[in-house]
Amino acid sequence: MRFDERRIQLKDKRECILRPTMPDDAQDMIEYLKLTSAETEYLLRYPDEVNYTLEDEKEILARLLDDEYSVMMVAVVDGKVAGNCSINGIGNKRKIYHRCSMAVALYKDYWDLGIGSAMINYLCELAAAIGYKQIDLEVVAENKRAQALYKKCGFIESGKRHNALRFDDGSYHDEIIMYKEI
Repeated sequence: MRFDERRIQLKDKRECILRPTMPDDAQDMIEYLKLTSAETEYLLRYPDEVNYTLEDEKEILARLLDDEYSVMMVAVVDGKVAGNCSINGIGNKRKIYHRCSMAVALYKDYWDLGIGSAMINYLCELAAAIGYKQIDLEVVAENKRAQALYKKCGFIESGKRHNALRFDDGSYHDEIIMYKEI
């Protein structure tokens, strides 16, 4: 989905631009996916699972840009990608058409500056404009920091998925299921 860029002032007084992720961002996004996956164990992928070619990533970003039911947003600080977030419809069946899912991640260097809250709040506005009535997300049970952010943005815990994730070390981790009505 194409949407207007939004400029926000960060807690450290720098400016952050929230804008659609463009096909020209493909190389930066591949690097971002690899590095953020290495910075925290709480994302769904490991760095070695990021194996998009530049052309693949450009195609994905172009398709999402033209998809009126999905949003892919990038946060840019000082000309560099700081984070990324997205919403996507759950499915095209009438019984679930009102719901979308959300994902968000930031480079560790940009944590605690207000970017996560700003991206989530803008995503909620865009989701409502699309016509969604509810945003769903899952978060690793041990990721208390993310849970606090989601609660701050109005998300409510609605359940738990037992042993939803298996880490490479063999440990299993529950997911907390959260939602927000918009």
